[in-house]
Amino acid sequence: MKQILTIAGSDSGGGAGIQADIKAISANGGFAMSVITSVTAQNTVAVTDAYDLPIPLIESQLDAVFSDFDVASVKTGMLSSQMIVETVARKLKEYNPEVIVVDPVMISKSKFPLLKAEAIDSLKKSIIPLATLLTPNIYEAELLANKQIQTIDDAKSAAKTISELGCEAVLVKGGHLSNEKNAIDVLFWEGKWSYFEAPRIETKNTHGTGCTYASAIATHLAGGKNLDEAIHASKRYITDAIKHAIDIGNGNGPTHHFYFMNPPIL
Repeated sequence: MKQILTIAGSDSGGGAGIQADIKAISANGGFAMSVITSVTAQNTVAVTDAYDLPIPLIESQLDAVFSDFDVASVKTGMLSSQMIVETVARKLKEYNPEVIVVDPVMISKSKFPLLKAEAIDSLKKSIIPLATLLTPNIYEAELLANKQIQTIDDAKSAAKTISELGCEAVLVKGGHLSNEKNAIDVLFWEGKWSYFEAPRIETKNTHGTGCTYASAIATHLAGGKNLDEAIHASKRYITDAIKHAIDIGNGNGPTHHFYFMNPPIL
């Protein structure tokens, strides 16, 4: 079984972050391992607080995983501070995993900052150049490319600009392009464009979609699929997970990572 490592923050509500990553990796056939960078107080309504773990503990977690497991791919999520970004980058260079999927988590749906402003430059210089694939949403792509995105052509332009930061490929996710009938993601890879399209599902229950999507891609890449194949498989998975989203809590409910199992409802 392929072993996939997620490096991210914990979501006490269970819908995003490490919890979503572990579920998505498992649902797509991998064995999930985790390095927790931060602990958040979070539910379906908002992120209300966050605490970064001490750097030596983050380092110890990384050493523990890489010294024992055959890590086939890595997915990164919330790396909230400059010190965490630089620590993770240094350790990834040391252990040199073959596949790194970077989800540049910057802000929550409730507008709680998950990446400190002073850490953005470090993310650009230290983490993004290591990425096999970068998966920004529209907001993150606008920030990284320093340009507004309202159309697919804008997304293409942003992806090309972001690729100049040194990553191998950029997938700009189109879920927030509300003027598009379907949800269209744009991939810029090896100088070419690919598009991944799915029906837009009208639901408020989309908590954790970015974490889930990136983790599924990392899992399929670990299994030997090429980038196009991995994204196609993951796009189908996240679309169905949103279609079967769970209406719990008072805000944006989570996607259903194991929708295909149909266990008895307890």
